[in-house]
Amino acid sequence: MLIKNLKGALAAFAVASLAGCSTPCDVSSQLCAPIETSTRAPLAQPRAAAPSEPAVPDAAVETMPVDSPDQPQPEAAVPPGKQVRIGLLLPLRSAALGKPAEILRAGFMAAHAHEGAGFTVDVIDTGDGPQDALDAYARAVDTSDIVVGPLARSAVNAVASSPAPRKPTIALNHPDAGTLVPPNMIVIGLSIEEEARQAAAWISREQPGASAVIVTGPSAWQRRIASAFADEWIKLGHNSDEVELPTGNGYQIEMAIGQLNAKVQNDRPTLIFAALDAVQARQVRGVLGASVPFYGASSVNPRPLAGDSQPELDGVRMLDLPWVVQRDGAAVAAYPRFSGSPLTLDMERVYALGIDAFRVAREIAQGRNTFELDGVTGKLKASYGNGNAQFSRTI
Repeated sequence: MLIKNLKGALAAFAVASLAGCSTPCDVSSQLCAPIETSTRAPLAQPRAAAPSEPAVPDAAVETMPVDSPDQPQPEAAVPPGKQVRIGLLLPLRSAALGKPAEILRAGFMAAHAHEGAGFTVDVIDTGDGPQDALDAYARAVDTSDIVVGPLARSAVNAVASSPAPRKPTIALNHPDAGTLVPPNMIVIGLSIEEEARQAAAWISREQPGASAVIVTGPSAWQRRIASAFADEWIKLGHNSDEVELPTGNGYQIEMAIGQLNAKVQNDRPTLIFAALDAVQARQVRGVLGASVPFYGASSVNPRPLAGDSQPELDGVRMLDLPWVVQRDGAAVAAYPRFSGSPLTLDMERVYALGIDAFRVAREIAQGRNTFELDGVTGKLKASYGNGNAQFSRTI
C-alpha cells in the first residue's frame, strides 16, 4: 500500500493481504517509497459517484466452473510472431461515462506507445446500454485476439453472463456480486472497497490492538468505504464505532463535528479512520486536532499545489495509487502523463488503470499464464489459463 503522510518524511509500504510489495524495505513484506512532502493543496471537491463508476463497484469475482455446460470454449492463444490485435471496448458515446472512457483510452494508448511493438489497437465505442455493449463485444471478438473492456458494470454483467467471451477478455469493472465470470475473463477494475480493506490491514499492523472511530458521510460511496473498513477491522480483532456526518447547512455539520469531538475526548479511541472527501476531512481534523492519529483512503487525498496551505491535514496518513503519490518511482515515471488539461484525482486514477490494462493484456497475449507486474495502480498479480482467471492488486 502506498501511504502518504502530509507532514515531515512521507513513507509507503505494502500490506501483504493480496500480494507482495514492489520496493524493498527493511521489514519483510513491506514497502518503503518516500514521497515528496506536501502540506499545500487545493480544496478537493466531494467525490461524485457517477463519473467515478469505473473505480467504485466491488464484488466477489466468481469464476465459472470449468465443467459448466455454459462455459465458453476459449480459442487458441496468439501464435508467436503474429501481430496481436487488441479490441478496446469503451462507452465513448455514453453521457455518463464518456469522459472516463476517453481518459482510460488515453492511458491505454500511452502504454501502447511505450511498449506496444507487435500490437495493434482497435477502439470500439459503445453507448450506455448493456445490449449495445454486448453487440459491440461480439464484433470485437470476431476481429480481435484479445478484448479489453467493457467499462460499465452493467456491460460487464451482460458480457459475463453471455456465451460471447470465447477470446481472452480483460474487464475494466467488477460485475455484480454473484455473477459467474467466464474462465477466460479477468477482472482488473479499481475498487474503493478493496482499498478500504487493505487500509484496515495496514493500520492494524501499524496500530496493533487499536480501537477506531470510523467517520463517514451520507454518500453511498462513503458508506461503502466505511462498511468495508469496519468489516475487515472486526475480522482483524479490533473494535470500532461509526459516526456519520449529516447533510445540511454549515451549522448542522459544525454541530455534528462538535459532537464527534466530544465522543473522541470521552472514549479516547486509538485512531480515527475517515471515509470522507478531502474537504470534510479538513473540517473534521481542524476541530479534532492532531492528538489522535488520523487515517484515510485515497478519498481524503487533496491534490498538492503550492499556494493553498492546509495545516489541518498535516500528519494525516492515507493510501493512494502509485500513479498519484509515487510520481518519481521507476514504474510510474516510465509512462507519460495525460497531455490534455489537468485531470481530477479520480480521472488520474482512471488514466492509470488504462496504462495497466494494456500491460495486463500484453502479458496475457504473450502467453504468460502467471505473472506479476509493478503497476502504476499497485502491485499486480495474475494467473490466466487452465480454466481459471485470477487477479489481485495491492496498493
